[in-house]
Amino acid sequence: MESDSKFFHFCEMIDRIAYQKLKELAGYFKAIAVVGPRQSGKTTLVKNVFKDKEYVSLENPDHRNFALEDPRGFLRQYPKGAILDEVQRTPNLFSYLQQILDDSREKGLFILTGSNNFLLQESISQTLAGRVGYLNLPPFSYVEIQDQLQDKSDNEIMFSGFYPPIYDQHIPAEIWTKNYIKTYVERDVRQIKNINDLIVFERFLALLAGRCGQELNMSSLSIEVGLDVKTIQSWLGILESSFIIHMLPSHHKNFNKIIVKRPKLYFLDTAIICSLLGVNSAEVLQNHPLRGHIFENLIVTELIKLKMHQGEKINLFYWRDKTGHEIDLIEDIAGKLFPIEIKAGQTIQNSFFKNLNFWMKLSGENSAQLLYSGDQHQKRSNGIEVMNWRQKISE
Repeated sequence: MESDSKFFHFCEMIDRIAYQKLKELAGYFKAIAVVGPRQSGKTTLVKNVFKDKEYVSLENPDHRNFALEDPRGFLRQYPKGAILDEVQRTPNLFSYLQQILDDSREKGLFILTGSNNFLLQESISQTLAGRVGYLNLPPFSYVEIQDQLQDKSDNEIMFSGFYPPIYDQHIPAEIWTKNYIKTYVERDVRQIKNINDLIVFERFLALLAGRCGQELNMSSLSIEVGLDVKTIQSWLGILESSFIIHMLPSHHKNFNKIIVKRPKLYFLDTAIICSLLGVNSAEVLQNHPLRGHIFENLIVTELIKLKMHQGEKINLFYWRDKTGHEIDLIEDIAGKLFPIEIKAGQTIQNSFFKNLNFWMKLSGENSAQLLYSGDQHQKRSNGIEVMNWRQKISE
C-alpha cells in the first residue's frame, strides 16, 4: 500500500496535458471514457480530476461479481455517479448505464476507464453511442517529465521509455518492461482472443519489434511467424486496441506517382521494443543496427501522444513512392501537408535533406522540418527548419 501511495503522489505532481481536456469533456458529456494501456496513469488522472467521485475497481473480484450478477443493484449504490475502473470487464453494465444517463441531466456523472479499447468501444457503440466523451491516455510524454530527463541521453530515454512506474518505483526498465509484457499484454490479449500458443505469440511480438519504424509486409510476417495473414491482422488489431502498437498510414496524395500503401509499424513506447529485442542497457543501443528505427519510433510516438493527450485527431502519416523517396512524417492540416524528416545522427549532413528537397520540389510546399539529435537550430533559405527533436516536442 505504501508503494501505491507513493506512486499516486508522484503521478499527482506531474502536470498531465490531458487534465484540462478531461475537465472540458466532463462539461459536455454525461459519461467520459478514459482509455489507454495499463499503468499509463489513467486511475491517478481521473481520481485527481474527479476528487469527489467514488472510485470502484472492477478488477476487484467482489466488485466485478456484484456488477455481473446484479448490475442494477450495483449501479444503484452510486446515485451521484462514480469512477468505474477497467469497466470493460463488466460489459453487461452498459445497458443499465444507458438508462441512468438518459434519465439524468448531470454532466460528468460516470467516468469509465479501460485498458482495452476494442472491448470498451464495442460496449459503448452498442449502448452508449453519443452519450460518452472519449479521451485516450498514453504513458507520460517527454513534455510531462522533461525536468527529469534533461540530463538523460537519447539512448537512455529510448531504453527507459515513459511508463510511470519506471520513474516512481525506480524499477530498472529492463526488469519492469519484461514483467509488464508478461503480466498485462498477454493477459489483455487473452481477454479478446484465446491464444493458446504463447510461444508463437511471443515470437510474433519479437518479430514486430524488429520491424519498428518500417513498412509492415503482412505476407512476409505471416511466413516468418507461420500463421495465415488473417490471424496476423487479427493479432495486430488486438495489439493496436491495447495501445501497444500504432499503425501509421501512408498518405494518399501521390502527385501522379505510384506510392506505397502499406502502413508503418510503431510501438507506443520504446522500452517495450528494447525489451523484446533483448537490449539490456542504454549503452547497447548506441551501436544497435535498429537504433535509427527506434529513434524514429520515439519521435513519431511522442508526436502521436501529444495529440492523444489533447484529444485531437491523429492526422499524421508517412509518404513513400515506389522509387524509394520517403518522408518519415507528414502532418495533414486540413489538406495542407507539412513534412518532417527524422535523423538519429548528431551531425548535420547534406544527405539528411535529400528526401525533403525532393518532396518540396514535387509538392510545391515551401516549409519543412528536420528533427535530429544534435544541438544546432537552423532556418534555411529553402524553408527547411533544423532542430533538436526535444525542442520540437516541447513547442
